[in-house]
Amino acid sequence: MPAKSRTYQPQKVRAALAAQTEALRTVVHGLTADRLELPTRLGSWRVRELLAHLSLALGRLPAAPDAPAPDAPAPDGPVLSLAGYAELSGTMAGAVDEVVTEHAATGFAGPLAEVVAAFDRSLDEVMAVLDRSAGADPEATAVVVGRRMLLTDYLVTRLVEAVVHADDLADALGLEAFPHDRQALAAVTRMLADAFADHAPGGAVELRVPPYAVVQAVPGPKHTRGTPPNVVETDPLTWIRLATGRADWAASVEEAAVSASGERSDLRAYLPVFG
Repeated sequence: MPAKSRTYQPQKVRAALAAQTEALRTVVHGLTADRLELPTRLGSWRVRELLAHLSLALGRLPAAPDAPAPDAPAPDGPVLSLAGYAELSGTMAGAVDEVVTEHAATGFAGPLAEVVAAFDRSLDEVMAVLDRSAGADPEATAVVVGRRMLLTDYLVTRLVEAVVHADDLADALGLEAFPHDRQALAAVTRMLADAFADHAPGGAVELRVPPYAVVQAVPGPKHTRGTPPNVVETDPLTWIRLATGRADWAASVEEAAVSASGERSDLRAYLPVFG
């Protein structure tokens, strides 16, 4: 577990989410009708369902600090951390799939122009909420999945949705690369590295994701000086794909997308960390 919980600067998180949102808008505006029906790596979801999910994940930001998100129950328990949210995420897949399927069959079931317009409305709401919350107290909270969470931390989870699913979209469309916002990519890499360290506490392995994150994790003898005996190093997008179950550990090592040295450096038992 990280020695100290990482904090995120609210203004940087808002700017990153705004930039990543606009990058998504640009790609969606370039779609053709036939591409809505392309399969994705997310089970039965087509591009149409993926856009429906993004519209829900991004378009339902809390209207104001300390205000419940739409349809959220009353808050219960202590403030939810980012690591706690990552742990909860794995339990929500079934419910998310059901809601997305329904949303895709209603608001995203029409022709391309209607789908793009619906997507735009969701992103416009994102931008409006970001503008309204720009001067919020750094300690302001929002109600998420029945728990209270720091508003800035919740916006980091929206960055995870925007970056991870932008990568899913790029994969479905056969794009060589998605134009991710650099700060968005950095925040998501760090959040998922910290979630991994929380999920597999210890100091036996040093995970390096240059230039954004370094954490120590995995039970076993803790490294204190010199070159760590167990080191895993990869690039940000490969790490994000591993941490969210989009990439296979063994294949990534074989393809040299991951460098893993030391007897404890096999991380497949601890992945994914975000459902």
